[in-house]
Amino acid sequence: MQRVSIVGNSGSGKTTLGRALAAALGVPFVEIDSLVHQPGWAELSREELRKRVSLLIAADGFVIDGNYRSRVGDLVLGRADTVVWLDLPKWTVRLRVLRRTLRRAVTRQELWNGNKEPWSNLYSRDPTRSVVVWSWTHHEAYRAQYEQEMAETAGAVRWVRLRSAAEVRRFLTAARVSPPAAPS
Repeated sequence: MQRVSIVGNSGSGKTTLGRALAAALGVPFVEIDSLVHQPGWAELSREELRKRVSLLIAADGFVIDGNYRSRVGDLVLGRADTVVWLDLPKWTVRLRVLRRTLRRAVTRQELWNGNKEPWSNLYSRDPTRSVVVWSWTHHEAYRAQYEQEMAETAGAVRWVRLRSAAEVRRFLTAARVSPPAAPS
């Protein structure tokens, strides 16, 4: 396990796990949101995103978090040796994303490229403007998407489906104690 894609709903813990897993494996960590969301929340073009992701996945090892399959296609999936799918319960994810959004809005924490969480993420009902609503309305769609991808890529890439915080902790503990794979 040296080239890892972490997927899951917003608020499932992709970035937290990604940072810890990358540190345990001794490989770079990339949060695709940091590439997509340029200053002023301007979105990087699909072509430029694909170019940047292509450069990052050329490395011998990486941990990349993000659900941007519609923009990057199979670039990450095609290069990954492992996909970690955080498939936590809907209410767990909902509470996490709500707490995270509130904390970020109150503290004015910088996310990526000078961007800060807008207060509208707490009260907007538009899923394209509110990560809280996005998380709630896209839960089943992500589950269906990743179940299908897991079935379609069986044998080509290892899938690890984690359904609880306890499973995530056990997975990370195992990754920390397992010796890194020999270079291929």
